[in-house]
Amino acid sequence: MPPVFSHGDLRLYLLSLLDESPRHGYDLMQALSDRTGGTYSPSAGTIYPRLSKLEDEGLVTKTVDGRKTVYEITAAGREHLDARRGDLDGIEAGLADTVRLIADEVRGNVRAAMRSLQADLAAARDAGRSAAASPTEPENARTAARTQVQRADTAIDEFRSNVRADLRTHVARTGALDPSIIEELVMALDAAQAQVRRALRG
Repeated sequence: MPPVFSHGDLRLYLLSLLDESPRHGYDLMQALSDRTGGTYSPSAGTIYPRLSKLEDEGLVTKTVDGRKTVYEITAAGREHLDARRGDLDGIEAGLADTVRLIADEVRGNVRAAMRSLQADLAAARDAGRSAAASPTEPENARTAARTQVQRADTAIDEFRSNVRADLRTHVARTGALDPSIIEELVMALDAAQAQVRRALRG
């Protein structure tokens, strides 16, 4: 996945956030996370050096309010922002595209894992029916059925492990997770369970 902000874009976007209202550093970090749908959670080591540079350039000022340092855009900062309004529009469009790409990637991984699970369950169901069709060899049929149950266990464990890894990687990378993705996962699991129960009832 490409970086959320290209070189120099974060600096301009911080200026645009300060144009909305004065903010302290944590507010800016939270606003960036909120505006990017959780796909970007910057550290203090990323934000404060850029704020310091904006201050050096006379584009922002800072004042100490208790234990917080509040940053505010200057008139020169607003002029700079107005001059680069077209660049800012491009940054915001790119952010929207990045959020969509990441959400689509996670949904695609969940759907692929569900398709694999459903295929394994269908194969286990067909094998179970084949074993049941051999009444002259009940012990062999029982052994074959246990083998298929083990196969289903392996498929379920693999699915669980893969989805958990995908979700944890996504959260570690972005700091957020769209609830609709989990709702879709739960619905797919419910559907798969219902399909198994129908198959077992014959």
